[in-house]
Amino acid sequence: MIRVLLVDDQPLIRSGFRALLDAEDDIEVVAEAGDGAAGVALARAHRPDIALVDVQMPGVDGIEATRRIAGDPALAAVHVVILTNYGLDEYVFHALRAGAAGFLVKDILPEDFLHAIRVAARGDALLAPSITRKLIDRYVTGPLPSNEAALSRLTNREREAVALAAQGLSNDEIAARMVISPVTAKTHLNRAMTKLHARDRAQLVVIAYESGLVRP
Repeated sequence: MIRVLLVDDQPLIRSGFRALLDAEDDIEVVAEAGDGAAGVALARAHRPDIALVDVQMPGVDGIEATRRIAGDPALAAVHVVILTNYGLDEYVFHALRAGAAGFLVKDILPEDFLHAIRVAARGDALLAPSITRKLIDRYVTGPLPSNEAALSRLTNREREAVALAAQGLSNDEIAARMVISPVTAKTHLNRAMTKLHARDRAQLVVIAYESGLVRP
Protein backbone atom coordinates (compact mmCIF):
# COMPACT_ATOMS: atom_id res chain seq x y z
CA MET A 1 0.00 0.00 0.00
CA ILE A 2 1.36 3.42 -1.00
CA ARG A 3 0.71 5.91 1.80
CA VAL A 4 0.29 9.54 0.71
CA LEU A 5 0.31 12.87 2.57
CA LEU A 6 -1.38 15.84 0.85
CA VAL A 7 -0.04 19.33 1.61
CA ASP A 8 -1.86 22.16 -0.17
CA ASP A 9 -3.47 25.36 1.07
CA GLN A 10 -6.49 24.91 -1.23
CA PRO A 11 -9.09 22.53 0.27
CA LEU A 12 -10.74 21.91 -3.11
CA ILE A 13 -7.43 20.76 -4.61
CA ARG A 14 -6.80 18.44 -1.67
CA SER A 15 -10.27 16.92 -1.85
CA GLY A 16 -9.89 16.29 -5.57
CA PHE A 17 -6.57 14.53 -5.13
CA ARG A 18 -7.90 12.55 -2.16
CA ALA A 19 -10.92 11.31 -4.12
CA LEU A 20 -8.69 10.21 -6.99
CA LEU A 21 -6.11 8.50 -4.79
CA ASP A 22 -8.50 6.80 -2.39
CA ALA A 23 -10.29 5.18 -5.33
CA GLU A 24 -7.16 3.11 -6.01
CA ASP A 25 -6.69 -0.23 -4.26
CA ASP A 26 -2.96 0.26 -3.71
CA ILE A 27 -2.95 3.91 -2.57
CA GLU A 28 -4.14 5.46 0.70
CA VAL A 29 -4.22 9.12 1.77
CA VAL A 30 -3.10 9.09 5.41
CA ALA A 31 -3.32 12.82 6.20
CA GLU A 32 -3.87 16.33 4.82
CA ALA A 33 -2.33 19.67 5.69
CA GLY A 34 -3.07 23.23 4.60
CA ASP A 35 0.43 24.65 5.11
CA GLY A 36 4.05 23.54 5.09
CA ALA A 37 4.61 23.55 8.85
CA ALA A 38 1.62 21.26 9.44
CA GLY A 39 2.77 19.11 6.52
CA VAL A 40 6.18 18.55 8.09
CA ALA A 41 4.58 17.67 11.43
CA LEU A 42 2.22 15.19 9.76
CA ALA A 43 5.10 13.68 7.79
CA ARG A 44 6.86 12.99 11.08
CA ALA A 45 3.68 11.58 12.62
CA HIS A 46 2.62 9.33 9.74
CA ARG A 47 5.86 8.56 7.82
CA PRO A 48 4.11 8.42 4.42
CA ASP A 49 5.73 6.97 1.31
CA ILE A 50 4.83 10.10 -0.70
CA ALA A 51 4.33 13.71 0.40
CA LEU A 52 2.53 15.72 -2.30
CA VAL A 53 3.51 19.30 -1.48
CA ASP A 54 2.26 22.50 -3.12
CA VAL A 55 5.23 24.70 -3.96
CA GLN A 56 3.61 28.04 -3.05
CA MET A 57 1.81 28.28 0.30
CA PRO A 58 1.55 31.01 2.95
CA GLY A 59 3.91 30.73 5.90
CA VAL A 60 6.17 27.74 5.39
CA ASP A 61 6.14 27.19 1.64
CA GLY A 62 6.72 23.97 -0.27
CA ILE A 63 10.46 24.55 -0.69
CA GLU A 64 11.07 25.00 3.02
CA ALA A 65 8.77 22.08 3.85
CA THR A 66 10.73 19.92 1.42
CA ARG A 67 14.01 21.04 2.97
CA ARG A 68 12.80 20.13 6.47
CA ILE A 69 11.51 16.72 5.40
CA ALA A 70 14.61 15.92 3.35
CA GLY A 71 16.86 17.08 6.18
CA ASP A 72 15.26 14.82 8.78
CA PRO A 73 17.04 11.43 8.89
CA ALA A 74 13.89 9.86 10.34
CA LEU A 75 12.03 10.80 7.14
CA ALA A 76 14.60 9.42 4.70
CA ALA A 77 11.98 7.07 3.18
CA VAL A 78 9.53 9.91 2.43
CA HIS A 79 9.56 10.95 -1.24
CA VAL A 80 8.50 14.59 -1.69
CA VAL A 81 6.69 15.37 -4.94
CA ILE A 82 6.15 19.07 -5.61
CA LEU A 83 2.80 20.26 -6.98
CA THR A 84 2.84 23.40 -9.12
CA ASN A 85 0.45 25.36 -11.32
CA TYR A 86 3.20 26.79 -13.45
CA GLY A 87 5.37 23.97 -14.78
CA LEU A 88 9.02 24.87 -15.16
CA ASP A 89 10.02 27.72 -12.88
CA GLU A 90 12.64 28.69 -10.36
CA TYR A 91 10.50 27.38 -7.48
CA VAL A 92 10.62 23.88 -8.95
CA PHE A 93 14.40 23.99 -9.34
CA HIS A 94 14.91 25.15 -5.76
CA ALA A 95 12.55 22.43 -4.53
CA LEU A 96 14.57 19.79 -6.38
CA ARG A 97 17.77 21.12 -4.83
CA ALA A 98 16.04 21.03 -1.43
CA GLY A 99 15.40 17.30 -1.86
CA ALA A 100 12.20 16.82 -3.85
CA ALA A 101 11.98 13.59 -5.86
CA GLY A 102 10.22 15.36 -8.72
CA PHE A 103 7.32 17.60 -9.59
CA LEU A 104 3.85 17.44 -11.10
CA VAL A 105 1.78 20.15 -12.75
CA LYS A 106 -1.72 20.32 -11.28
CA ASP A 107 -3.47 20.05 -14.64
CA ILE A 108 -1.96 16.59 -15.21
CA LEU A 109 -4.30 13.87 -16.52
CA PRO A 110 -5.65 11.58 -13.75
CA GLU A 111 -4.08 8.44 -15.21
CA ASP A 112 -0.72 10.17 -15.53
CA PHE A 113 -1.00 11.46 -11.97
CA LEU A 114 -1.61 7.97 -10.60
CA HIS A 115 1.26 6.56 -12.62
CA ALA A 116 3.53 9.29 -11.27
CA ILE A 117 2.63 8.44 -7.67
CA ARG A 118 3.60 4.83 -8.26
CA VAL A 119 6.85 5.86 -9.98
CA ALA A 120 7.80 8.12 -7.06
CA ALA A 121 6.95 5.40 -4.54
CA ARG A 122 9.48 3.12 -6.27
CA GLY A 123 12.14 5.75 -5.66
CA ASP A 124 12.46 6.85 -9.30
CA ALA A 125 12.74 10.52 -10.26
CA LEU A 126 9.72 12.26 -11.77
CA LEU A 127 11.85 14.16 -14.24
CA ALA A 128 12.01 13.60 -17.95
CA PRO A 129 15.52 14.32 -19.27
CA SER A 130 14.24 17.17 -21.46
CA ILE A 131 12.64 18.83 -18.42
CA THR A 132 15.80 18.39 -16.38
CA ARG A 133 17.96 19.95 -19.08
CA LYS A 134 15.65 22.98 -19.34
CA LEU A 135 15.72 23.50 -15.58
CA ILE A 136 19.48 23.21 -15.32
CA ASP A 137 20.12 25.33 -18.40
CA ARG A 138 17.87 28.08 -17.08
CA TYR A 139 18.80 28.19 -13.41
CA VAL A 140 22.37 26.92 -13.14
CA THR A 141 24.94 29.38 -14.44
CA GLY A 142 27.98 27.16 -14.03
CA PRO A 143 29.54 24.22 -12.18
CA LEU A 144 29.52 24.35 -8.41
CA PRO A 145 32.99 23.67 -6.96
CA SER A 146 31.62 21.60 -4.05
CA ASN A 147 29.90 19.18 -6.40
CA GLU A 148 32.91 19.11 -8.74
CA ALA A 149 35.08 18.06 -5.84
CA ALA A 150 32.54 15.50 -4.72
CA LEU A 151 32.55 13.86 -8.15
CA SER A 152 36.25 13.10 -7.71
CA ARG A 153 35.24 10.56 -5.07
CA LEU A 154 33.33 8.49 -7.61
CA THR A 155 34.86 5.58 -9.47
CA ASN A 156 34.88 5.72 -13.26
CA ARG A 157 31.99 3.24 -13.41
CA GLU A 158 29.98 5.23 -10.90
CA ARG A 159 30.54 8.42 -12.89
CA GLU A 160 29.44 6.63 -16.04
CA ALA A 161 26.27 5.36 -14.36
CA VAL A 162 25.43 8.82 -12.99
CA ALA A 163 25.95 10.42 -16.40
CA LEU A 164 23.61 7.91 -18.03
CA ALA A 165 20.99 8.39 -15.30
CA ALA A 166 21.18 12.15 -15.91
CA GLN A 167 20.37 11.50 -19.56
CA GLY A 168 17.12 9.86 -18.48
CA LEU A 169 18.08 6.18 -18.82
CA SER A 170 16.46 3.59 -16.58
CA ASN A 171 18.50 1.05 -14.60
CA ASP A 172 17.90 -1.58 -17.28
CA GLU A 173 19.05 0.82 -20.01
CA ILE A 174 22.12 1.84 -17.99
CA ALA A 175 22.95 -1.83 -17.49
CA ALA A 176 22.66 -2.55 -21.22
CA ARG A 177 24.83 0.46 -22.12
CA MET A 178 27.51 -0.45 -19.54
CA VAL A 179 27.23 -4.23 -20.22
CA ILE A 180 26.49 -5.03 -16.57
CA SER A 181 23.48 -6.38 -14.70
CA PRO A 182 20.62 -4.06 -13.60
CA VAL A 183 21.50 -4.90 -9.99
CA THR A 184 25.08 -3.73 -10.53
CA ALA A 185 23.82 -0.56 -12.24
CA LYS A 186 21.60 0.17 -9.25
CA THR A 187 24.53 -0.49 -6.91
CA HIS A 188 26.70 2.03 -8.78
CA LEU A 189 23.96 4.67 -8.48
CA ASN A 190 23.31 3.95 -4.82
CA ARG A 191 27.01 4.27 -4.01
CA ALA A 192 27.18 7.51 -5.98
CA MET A 193 24.19 8.90 -4.05
CA THR A 194 25.91 8.05 -0.78
CA LYS A 195 29.20 9.69 -1.81
CA LEU A 196 27.47 12.80 -3.17
CA HIS A 197 25.01 13.02 -0.26
CA ALA A 198 22.13 12.90 -2.75
CA ARG A 199 18.80 12.04 -1.19
CA ASP A 200 17.49 10.32 -4.31
CA ARG A 201 17.86 9.93 -8.06
CA ALA A 202 16.43 13.39 -8.76
CA GLN A 203 19.13 15.10 -6.69
CA LEU A 204 21.75 12.89 -8.31
CA VAL A 205 20.63 14.13 -11.73
CA VAL A 206 20.72 17.78 -10.61
CA ILE A 207 24.25 17.32 -9.22
CA ALA A 208 25.36 15.70 -12.49
CA TYR A 209 24.31 18.81 -14.41
CA GLU A 210 25.52 21.32 -11.82
CA SER A 211 28.96 19.74 -11.68
CA GLY A 212 29.39 19.66 -15.44
CA LEU A 213 29.46 15.84 -15.64
CA VAL A 214 26.55 16.19 -18.07
CA ARG A 215 25.82 19.40 -19.96
CA PRO A 216 22.49 20.66 -21.38
